[in-house]
Amino acid sequence: MNLDFSQIVPYIPFILKGIWVTLKFVFFAILFGFVLGTIFALFKISHIKTLKWIGDIYTSIFRGTPLIVQLMLIYFAIPQLTGYDIQPFPSAILAFGLNSAAYVSEIIRAGIQAVDKGQTEAAQALGVPYYLMMKDLILPQAMKNILPALMNEFVSLTKESALVSTIGYLDLMRRAQVVGAQTYHNFEPLLFVAAIYWVLVFILTMLGKQVERKMKYSD
Repeated sequence: MNLDFSQIVPYIPFILKGIWVTLKFVFFAILFGFVLGTIFALFKISHIKTLKWIGDIYTSIFRGTPLIVQLMLIYFAIPQLTGYDIQPFPSAILAFGLNSAAYVSEIIRAGIQAVDKGQTEAAQALGVPYYLMMKDLILPQAMKNILPALMNEFVSLTKESALVSTIGYLDLMRRAQVVGAQTYHNFEPLLFVAAIYWVLVFILTMLGKQVERKMKYSD
């Protein structure tokens, strides 16, 4: 085996800068996906059939097609169709956020429907407006139940973020590829970046467990 990790030492600062670049787009994609997913979850439990259909069709499209295809469509098709030269950063946020929203909507929908129906009926009997009932009563309880599933989705999104290297976004994965091309050693930078991803996912998992414990004993 011809391994020489000393070859990548001068490039370590360049690779490490990719941590912030990756986390920045992942944060905005998660935020966008969570907000949009919550909206579509409310669509799916609505009594308005049109909203239900919109939510179901959206989920079917984004869960039924590969994320890499969605990313390529946004990055390459938008300029072709609109003439707007979209950059890799907003392309990544759009693709990952829209994809994550489909999964988040199903998770939140299941969480809402798992809340005791008696609470909804009691709130309606008291004349509590629908949006206040959801905001103050149903969604907080649903979040406690679905937090582990949400954290799994966010962890998956963090790992899948390496796909943005395919559109030239200088995330961790792309920087490893650049270093590999310059040093003619691909294994070492890829292994180094894999370790960084593992650390990021481990930290995110630990933070999720802490939040879960706090919410569990907050009553």
